[in-house]
Amino acid sequence: MNETLRRLDSIHSKLVDTITPIEDSLFSRSPANKEWSIAEIVHHLCLVEERVIKELETELASPPRKIGVLRRFIPTSIVASRLLRVKAPRGVNPMNPPAKAEVIANYHAARSRLKELCSTHGRNRLKQVIFKHPFLGEIDGPATISFIGYHELRHYKQIREVIKKLGM
Repeated sequence: MNETLRRLDSIHSKLVDTITPIEDSLFSRSPANKEWSIAEIVHHLCLVEERVIKELETELASPPRKIGVLRRFIPTSIVASRLLRVKAPRGVNPMNPPAKAEVIANYHAARSRLKELCSTHGRNRLKQVIFKHPFLGEIDGPATISFIGYHELRHYKQIREVIKKLGM
């Protein structure tokens, strides 16, 4: 779990370092029709992380459950690939993101809550919860935390693409 949390911290820092110097007007500018702005991407990351936290908290309040043996080997790293396009579920679609400072503050707050959840419950207890991912199916808590990092990496790559498209 420590390695997963270090990876989460690493990509989170890289992403924040990349977006912080961007001017507010470019931060919220879409590079093309039906493409997300950087503000929308970061808002989406917050929505996903908050949803995951909420669902994990619900599972942690319930009796322990185990995931099937074969389901433990689902490679969450596949989420980082930008080759495979997946439409975001409605609940995590980044409609009307807040201003840049608030988006970044929300992004930090969600990560703090996730790390607190991990430190409070630990790997062993998280292995006893099941998260239903819309693409990966049922995965356990540690795989869910790993997914968050790879999902963030996927969108970090997307932000880099947006930056290029906007000519920054």
